[in-house]
Amino acid sequence: MKEVVIKVEDVSKRYRLGVVGSKTVKEDLKKGFYKIFKNQDTLNLEGDENDRSKVTSSKYVWSLKDVNFEIEKGDVVGVIGRNGAGKSTLLKILSRITSPTSGFVKIKGKVASLLEVGTGFHPELTGRENIYLNGSILGMSKLEISNKINDIIEFAEVQKYVDTPVKRYSSGMYVRLAFSIAAHLEPDILIIDEVLAVGDASFQKKCMDKMKEISGKDGRTILFVSHSMASIQNLCTKGIVLNNGKVQFVGPMQDAVTKYLSQDNSTRTSNLGFDDSNRIGSGEIVITSIKLTDYNDNLINLIPSGQSIKIVLKYHNKFPDKKYSLVAGIVFKTQLDVPISLHHTRLNNQVYEYLPEEGEFVFSIDNFPFVPSKYLLDYSLVNHGIIIDSMKSQLELDVIEGDFYGNGEVVPSSHGVFLLNASWTKKK
Repeated sequence: MKEVVIKVEDVSKRYRLGVVGSKTVKEDLKKGFYKIFKNQDTLNLEGDENDRSKVTSSKYVWSLKDVNFEIEKGDVVGVIGRNGAGKSTLLKILSRITSPTSGFVKIKGKVASLLEVGTGFHPELTGRENIYLNGSILGMSKLEISNKINDIIEFAEVQKYVDTPVKRYSSGMYVRLAFSIAAHLEPDILIIDEVLAVGDASFQKKCMDKMKEISGKDGRTILFVSHSMASIQNLCTKGIVLNNGKVQFVGPMQDAVTKYLSQDNSTRTSNLGFDDSNRIGSGEIVITSIKLTDYNDNLINLIPSGQSIKIVLKYHNKFPDKKYSLVAGIVFKTQLDVPISLHHTRLNNQVYEYLPEEGEFVFSIDNFPFVPSKYLLDYSLVNHGIIIDSMKSQLELDVIEGDFYGNGEVVPSSHGVFLLNASWTKKK
């Protein structure tokens, strides 16, 4: 049985909106009393759920609420969730930067964290001096740090600037040096937030390879927060999904990603019956709803680049005995309403003659080839060139970073709109 190195029990974190610190001496005394005696009854636990979509009437909000999980030695854990889900707050608690309002955190071993650009650096000290400072904080001797300093500097690629005060560093240089220090000074637990996104693509891949190395060879524990499903799936074996400050799922990473992609799926499923103002056509057959699923028929609201998806158009046929020559089609557009791709059933030699009263058209796409962005979807049903039913912008597709090429490299939106499933060869 593996050793548990992080145990989180009933952890909650509450913030007062619009105020830094307590408003009264009474509240300060109440918090102090709670911390000493760990008695929840001494603390006023009012506060709203951490849901940014709702207007709150309370002075307090729970950034985290009743969080429980265990992490074993050697686990590589991805923490995922939407913006505001509580990920950064959780990592700050685990890094001892802030304390929970209630609950307990038990950590076994030395922790190194990389949460924000410049965290743990003294701006007036040089890069070299900050390496020694961080090593000392982790309990290492000067000799131990000296034995590793050349590797740290080389990995960070800051040889030219290592004796310059870090206040003169760019954000990218900050991150390279901070990660290199955290990875090379042998903490038992390494905690990394989205800060790696500041670095360039080649350095991000270098960091991923280093984290794989230290978790595999040295058996160290890693907690990694990222919105990049490619990075998460490439590195992590276990996942924690947060939603509105609560743990929604803890388990295998692939299952965690599936759970994350299906969060609040109702908001991504159009029910077109509520708004017919945009509908045109004769109306003999009408689309009644559109939903987005993965290949296992799980409703999803986010699509990582490279994910295989299905777009399901449910229809109602008013004349099931009528013979048609029906073609169903879909248009993908940018947010600026510019068409970028059209596909219809005739391209697959499918023209429908007789349709039951109720049914579905299912459009399946292997390895969705769009770069991260938001897209709109139009649909149409056409019979002998006459529009039967058509509506514009009836589904918003939210495409996020994914492992399209299967090599762990995230392809940014600057690469264009489409990702090509292509290959290169070299001849003499």
